[in-house]
Amino acid sequence: METKEAHLGTMEAQLKQWGAKLDELGVIGEEAASEARVHYRKGVDELKAKHLAAQIKLDELRAAGSEKWDILKTGVDSAWKDLEAGFKKLTQK
Repeated sequence: METKEAHLGTMEAQLKQWGAKLDELGVIGEEAASEARVHYRKGVDELKAKHLAAQIKLDELRAAGSEKWDILKTGVDSAWKDLEAGFKKLTQK
């Protein structure tokens, strides 16, 4: 079973990778044709909001004591899945 700190470290590393990917997607969106650019920019903006929400949840989880771990982990997992689905949706188009 993964420890709390190991789990948080894994999630933090993935969040950083997604942040870098968001930067790349922003550049790609700016280079797209005008109609596609608007759609792409909207998708990137939505992902940035989800990324921020996941970061906030992760920070809350990191600050929580072990008694709140299970409760807050559920919120982090939900934000995580939402962000992951958003990336899949945007990058599959």
